[in-house]
Amino acid sequence: MSTTHTNKIDIIKAPTSKINEVDFENLSFGSVFTDHLMECDYTNGEWQKPVIKPYAPFLLDPSARVFHYGQAIFEGMKAYKDDEDAVWLFRPDENYRRFNNSAVRMAMPEVPEAVFMDGLNQLLQLDEAWIKKGKGNTLYIRPFMIATGRGVIANPSDDYKFMIILSPAKSYYSGEVKVLIAEHFSRAANGGIGAAKAAGNYAAQFYPTSLANKEGFQQVIWTDDATHTKLEEAGTMNVFFRINDTLYTAPTSERILDGITRKSLIEMAKKDGIAVEVRPVLVSELVEASKNGTLKEIFGAGTAAVVNPIIGFSYQDVYYELPKIENSYASQLKEELTNMQHKLAEDTFGWTVKV
Repeated sequence: MSTTHTNKIDIIKAPTSKINEVDFENLSFGSVFTDHLMECDYTNGEWQKPVIKPYAPFLLDPSARVFHYGQAIFEGMKAYKDDEDAVWLFRPDENYRRFNNSAVRMAMPEVPEAVFMDGLNQLLQLDEAWIKKGKGNTLYIRPFMIATGRGVIANPSDDYKFMIILSPAKSYYSGEVKVLIAEHFSRAANGGIGAAKAAGNYAAQFYPTSLANKEGFQQVIWTDDATHTKLEEAGTMNVFFRINDTLYTAPTSERILDGITRKSLIEMAKKDGIAVEVRPVLVSELVEASKNGTLKEIFGAGTAAVVNPIIGFSYQDVYYELPKIENSYASQLKEELTNMQHKLAEDTFGWTVKV
């Protein structure tokens, strides 16, 4: 291994690369990782010098607070390579802001911008060969932070580890998606941590989603915890509903994640002249719209999947099929967004950032 030093970060290069062992045409999402990772520890009340080093397992004390009290947060981002071999990020400032908002909510230290952004940029430059050209090819970026302090006393940790790992990716979801509208389970509650990208939010979804899977549904549309009458998120994504020619989506709140893809689609739709209403959407509205033929589309939106159409939903043991339509809002907005991200179309919003 060779080690280089900069004023801000140490870089330890892997002696060999495993890139030639990877079949980039047949990737299982989030299962293959690049040659390097970025790591920075928080100890004695301050962040230490970051290091980029070969991707490898690491040791933790069995009493590390992350295992016992769940102090763990993460983000999801992507890098793209254009036809000129330049590498781009999409709204990374929003990911950085949301990451630190999550940290505050989970009583964890905020990560300095120099650690997050400079570390990410240098990591991407080092593993740039893993970012393949061509629409649909991306490099998924997973920044995360865990509590590493020792001891099982129920207090916030004193020590933390911030890391960034990279995974080449294609499409996250494939095939048709049917959803079950939750009548009992909720993703989050008022006063809780639904607005944070906390690991526990996702763990809590696994059980009700597994029940839905057994009934033949791929995902759950979560409803509010108090009344189960308001539609909130679909699986791990924000969700949009098209009734007639208007798009509806729930407002962000303590329960609903401030999705970056969500807010981008809202701005893009408005620019395209599509009517958008951000307000609570009732289950009863959705059922009635399906019955009278005004419900045209439902689709999820998130970093991994970008835009994922939903072909039908079930509520109170009744299944409602959505119509098959050409020139859907979902396909239009996904095409516009992915073209922008891959620099195949002009970025009139100023959202793309060159690495």
